[in-house]
Amino acid sequence: MLIVRSAALFVLAALFEIGGAWLVWQGVREHRGWLWIGAGVMALGVYGFVATLQPNADFGRILAAYGGVFVAGSLAWGMVADGYRPDRWDITGALICLAGMAVIMYAPRGN
Repeated sequence: MLIVRSAALFVLAALFEIGGAWLVWQGVREHRGWLWIGAGVMALGVYGFVATLQPNADFGRILAAYGGVFVAGSLAWGMVADGYRPDRWDITGALICLAGMAVIMYAPRGN
């Protein structure tokens, strides 16, 4: 059950971080204005709090593992929000990152 909770928190964190960055991008690069930028900054702040809810207390491990989720989530966000079409190397890289995340977070440890 802890793995399911942890995975759900990683997905939630990705939604806030990637969504927040996308909103800032839209506000600045697509000239949508300060409202978009402000919403993005708030979402990025929420991301920081969501990360603290992970059952594991090791900051470095959580953020390192989250990196894999961020890579795969960013590609997925681009597909949904911007019509981005990842190629086989994008997908292969994302799967490698997710495998690394799983090893970092969920490998059995003797401690």
